[in-house]
Amino acid sequence: MTYKEAEHRLKACGQEQVLRYWKALSEKQRKALLAQIATIDPASVVRCRAALEAGVEAVDNSKGKAPKVDVLKGAALKRAVEAGEKELENGRVAALLVAGGQGSRLGFDGPKGCYPIGPLTDAPLFYYHARKILARELRYETTIPFYIMTSEANNAATIRCFEENDYFGLNPDDVFFFTQGMWPGMTKDGEIILDEPGHIFMSPDGHGGLLAALDRSGALDDMKERGVTSVFFFQVDNPLVEIADPAFTGYHVLKDSDYSLKLCAKSDPFEKVGIPMKFGSAYRMVEYSEMTEEQCLRKTPKGELYFKYGSPAIHVFDRDFLAREAKEAMPLHLAFKKIPYVNEQGKVVKPSEPNGYKFEKFIFDILPKAKTAAFLAFDPKDEFSPVKNAEGKDSPDTCRADMQDKWRRMLAAAGVSCAAGVPVEIDPVYALDAADLESLGLLLLVD
Repeated sequence: MTYKEAEHRLKACGQEQVLRYWKALSEKQRKALLAQIATIDPASVVRCRAALEAGVEAVDNSKGKAPKVDVLKGAALKRAVEAGEKELENGRVAALLVAGGQGSRLGFDGPKGCYPIGPLTDAPLFYYHARKILARELRYETTIPFYIMTSEANNAATIRCFEENDYFGLNPDDVFFFTQGMWPGMTKDGEIILDEPGHIFMSPDGHGGLLAALDRSGALDDMKERGVTSVFFFQVDNPLVEIADPAFTGYHVLKDSDYSLKLCAKSDPFEKVGIPMKFGSAYRMVEYSEMTEEQCLRKTPKGELYFKYGSPAIHVFDRDFLAREAKEAMPLHLAFKKIPYVNEQGKVVKPSEPNGYKFEKFIFDILPKAKTAAFLAFDPKDEFSPVKNAEGKDSPDTCRADMQDKWRRMLAAAGVSCAAGVPVEIDPVYALDAADLESLGLLLLVD
């Protein structure tokens, strides 16, 4: 891109000030800035400014109703498992991982997926996800293509992690890396923020940016060519997740669902999770902060919470539904944050108070577009223990403890007694469940 081309692009969205320090930049800085400008879509910038002017629209959630949440057991469970196994055996299931974050909150320098979480092996988060996929491939003699959304900040390091670990046993041809989009931050007045004289402040466009990234990267076309119809979505920080499990996959297919969600009972009425609600014939995800105290505390005649279930972001999507929604503009969410900026003297300032806006898209904003949505309850102790904080709740310590508790339950179900204090770790390829342990024998890694 030339200077004139950059000037024309910026003028199209009223952002000529981005070039205000051009004369003071080195040749290298100029090239870098032009490369950034080349990635900016003027129409998207206009949308962001319009979102700023409109502000955050108040949404009335008072008429929301709790959705019907299914619990699989008995014959229903058997039918779902059989349907899911058929999908897996016929190669119609893909795994989709959101892994754009860094491990900075954990004091870790690198992609969050590279964080060592193995209780005995220090294996990274990526290890458990990849090995679960490999285990299902071996069990069903199939291929489960693995699509991994990274960010500009961690894409190279993520790929390197997979390469250095021989893709954790997966076929590299079936692992597809792609990066999420980046959006410029803006001032209250709608001006793009420079965090250096020759650099635009950019931030990831949120997990909702997944749709545009899937389309832009060719991942959706790749899925179609492979015959994929169901896409299992999960996040990198939860090593307990049962990836592409037959019951959930089969449930999704039997419901002929566009968008299926696993939900778990809230640990307390005010837990910070999204709550799906029904409005008329459509569903919408409502943030915990958008609920009234009455809604949080509301009870059923049986004394249970009325809005009992929250979403831990474990979904199955219909591929065609994703492809349709990838062509549509998604709502923008504003986050008022502290963003470094360049002052009138050309000096970088790190503000002590929020001064600018980041723009994000949320994947659950396509929920109202689903012709059919389905909701399945699960037990969080078996499938959900995220690594979000350095200490306390949802930390590496709590996650490692939950992982070992799950393995001990597997051992107990296979008829093996394991004392609570005995460290244990089981490779998912060796055993996904107690049935595998019973049929293959036992191998413990003990400290």
